[in-house]
Amino acid sequence: MLKILMSFFVILVIYLSVWPVNVEPVAWQAPKNLGYTDAFAKNDRLSQIQRIELKGDIGPEDLAKDAEGRVYFSLLNGDIKFINPNGIIQPWVNTGGRPLGIEFDQQGNLLVADAFKGLLSISASGEVTTLIDTINSEMINYADDVDVAKNGNIYFSDASAKFPARQYGTYGASLLDINEHGGHGRIIEYNPTTKTTTVLAKGINFANGVAVSHDEQYVLFNETGSYRVLRVGLYGDNRGKVEVIIDNLPSFPDNIAKTNNGLYWLGLVSPRNAILDALSNSPWLRRMIERLPQAIRPQAENYGHIIAINDNGEVVFDLQDPQGIYGQTTGALAIGNKLYVSSLHETALGVINNPNP
Repeated sequence: MLKILMSFFVILVIYLSVWPVNVEPVAWQAPKNLGYTDAFAKNDRLSQIQRIELKGDIGPEDLAKDAEGRVYFSLLNGDIKFINPNGIIQPWVNTGGRPLGIEFDQQGNLLVADAFKGLLSISASGEVTTLIDTINSEMINYADDVDVAKNGNIYFSDASAKFPARQYGTYGASLLDINEHGGHGRIIEYNPTTKTTTVLAKGINFANGVAVSHDEQYVLFNETGSYRVLRVGLYGDNRGKVEVIIDNLPSFPDNIAKTNNGLYWLGLVSPRNAILDALSNSPWLRRMIERLPQAIRPQAENYGHIIAINDNGEVVFDLQDPQGIYGQTTGALAIGNKLYVSSLHETALGVINNPNP
């Protein structure tokens, strides 16, 4: 019996040491997690959230408002639906992929960052057009979030050039990219007039939420794998220059949405993982984690958390739901006295009173 146990142990060690995996982790030093302190002190302000059940639909990942004030949301099965003025959810279109970030342009078209299909535009009649799915002859493997400037230029994130969402799924690909920390994300500018594309920023560890700044001089974006919000300049000497807005967040930031009163709402999808932080400078051990059964690898926790920051990166509002009544929050959209909240895996939309209508 002892020989059998020893043999099993040897096989296990060999498997955990050399079995091929999809990631080649890069050493980095995660900042010390200060946790839920100071501006992020624990509270239950988001626990008052009300759920708008979606009757079987999953993952309302992002939200957008049209000119008539209707709220649109993107779903895991490829659907984009909206809430009509009577509060009834109505179907609209299916992209045939996985729509994530959505935003209306000045002509009333819905711009969609579809993780499987690239950057799309959907007309008011529901006609779906692919604007761009490659750049420099390379596929856009994980279009994630999108925003549009007043001059019509479109900005979107390609979360991971290495781990295609279509191959691994959006959630699976995000876990691989964050574990590897290889800087495979980028921010892309698309000019619809000239139909030209430019990579404004690259080397990002899972490029996520995108928002054009209030003064239209920058694009803010979330670097999910490094727990921070950055901005990249659009004009003059600042074009392409990347700066940190806020870092060392206690959670993984997802979407970011601009408000009309000088703020940006961020969704914090899950608290940071102590194991990933502790092993940030140990690529070999992070590779070993990838060899473990999926059920025991680090996963997103069901903790609700959204914050609002200003252009200086100062936290103005912090709403948390430690109970996970509405968890894995990806973002928020302010409409009057209501704040609509989206989620990675929930089967409902969330709505709560807007603390700054």
